[in-house]
Amino acid sequence: MKRNLVAMLVIAGLTACTTNTVSTDHNLVETETSFAVTANQVWAEAEKIQQQGVDELPDMSEAALAKAQQQRLALLQQLQNIEVTKLSDQDQINHTILVYRLQNDVDEYRFGAHYMPLNAESGFHSDVLFMLNGQSVTNEATARSYLKKLAGVGHYIDQQMHWMQLGLAKGYTQPKAVLAGYQDGIRSFISANAADSAFYRPFLTQPTGVDAKVWQQLQQEAAKLIGAQVTPAYQRYYDFFVNQYLPGARDSIAATDLPDGAAYYQNRLEYYTTLKLSPQQVHEIGLQEVARIRQEMQQVIDQTGFKGDFAQFVQFLRTDKQFYVNTPEQLLKEAAYLSKKIDAQLPKLFKTLPRTPYGVEPVPAQIAPKYTTGRYAGGNGNGEPGFYWVNTYALDRRPLYELEALTLHEAVPGHHLQISIANEQTALPAYRRSFYTSAFGEGWGLYSEYLGLEVGFYQDPYSNFGRLTYEMWRACRLVVDTGMHTMGWSRQQAIDYLAGNTALSMHNVTTEVDRYISWPAQALSYKLGEITIKRLRKQAEQQLGDKFDVRTFHDAVLENGSLPLSALEQQVNLFIKKQQAK
Repeated sequence: MKRNLVAMLVIAGLTACTTNTVSTDHNLVETETSFAVTANQVWAEAEKIQQQGVDELPDMSEAALAKAQQQRLALLQQLQNIEVTKLSDQDQINHTILVYRLQNDVDEYRFGAHYMPLNAESGFHSDVLFMLNGQSVTNEATARSYLKKLAGVGHYIDQQMHWMQLGLAKGYTQPKAVLAGYQDGIRSFISANAADSAFYRPFLTQPTGVDAKVWQQLQQEAAKLIGAQVTPAYQRYYDFFVNQYLPGARDSIAATDLPDGAAYYQNRLEYYTTLKLSPQQVHEIGLQEVARIRQEMQQVIDQTGFKGDFAQFVQFLRTDKQFYVNTPEQLLKEAAYLSKKIDAQLPKLFKTLPRTPYGVEPVPAQIAPKYTTGRYAGGNGNGEPGFYWVNTYALDRRPLYELEALTLHEAVPGHHLQISIANEQTALPAYRRSFYTSAFGEGWGLYSEYLGLEVGFYQDPYSNFGRLTYEMWRACRLVVDTGMHTMGWSRQQAIDYLAGNTALSMHNVTTEVDRYISWPAQALSYKLGEITIKRLRKQAEQQLGDKFDVRTFHDAVLENGSLPLSALEQQVNLFIKKQQAK
């Protein structure tokens, strides 16, 4: 999955269009793209900085954020004044996506997202490193650009601490329950020797074409900035977190206990799923899916010949050494092998394949202890490869029977394929190519795990059980996320429910539950998105009969980039009509 953390990029100079004719929609589209109104994800924000050559870190001052909010509201109003029905099919999608993005930026500010620039996995203290590394140091100019951003790290951290202090006073904090050990991640950025800092890594290798004396001066300047500004800023944040934030964080885990919390959770539910559902409806869907998947799991257990009940089988999977490796390299090599194995099956599922390659890398050590089991990173469409991240921390909690499903989800035919195809759709506007909505992207990722069945990928019952435990994991999310945030469930109740229905390691169970607590409703998007894609495929199969080609269907799903699910349904209906006309 791609990351979605609270961060705002404010670029001065936003101007308003003055007419509301249909043709103005194109002007508005260009305006929104050119001025990059607040990115929703740190990775998207880093991409904007890299693409536009911005040397400064985001201005998180009260004045800057308030000004940006007013600019977004004005532009959103102009978009809403357009007669959408007069637009072409593609421009209607453009309009839908721009309104969706702008409305979310407005909503996040309205609900106080800037008071909580952290979650259980990471936060601004780690995101800022990714923001700086969004632009590689390949020559003197890029090195100086990096140094300029590096000089702003201390101020940026102080601004974020200011918002967190206000959050303590206003009741906007992360729950105390998910912050245990969080300070260790902050401390990992505090280095006595500047050359050991993660921020110094771009200066460890001299780029070709840079004079040796110039490079030495650049290295000295980087070390000076890290020692005088960056490290002290992280020490300030560490002290603030330990002495003020953690003791003052709220005891409740429910999002509904935040200011205007019920409306906030409903807003997040609709944003992440792009569906108009209530928490109760989502909860009931989850219970139904859990019951269905549990039956399939039992069938697989029976295939193994295991003598014992479900809980005993899960305990066997969690503890038997045959399912675990001994070194990080072994896990990475297995993930790389599986990646190449599924690569060979892609022509059976797609007519269009991406040109962008991808690699396999470990999750960065600074964030690995509280990080999820795997992620997809990169693939920004600028000629850079994508990367399938595998978490090599705590190897006794990274079972091999889950690795096949994880690989299909994060690499191909999941996130790498979906995101790379979107980036390579040159006929689409730039903002469409980089746009990502969780319901579509994560729904596609989970659907991709299922596609492994259709090409014979899961060749033993244990890996197939791993696939089912991943599907069950996403179904349980519908139950525990709504349960904790709207129905009074405790953290332990959610842990017990997830542990009792999946074969996830207990480490994964607790980190996942903490993620749901600190990132309300995002986890709902996976299963609801997958259910929608499967329903649309069944509809196409039924209406097209022997004209149905799964490769053509997949191309139709992906060719417009990431879409809200309502827009995806419209595009699939158009696809069916076109195929029938042939």
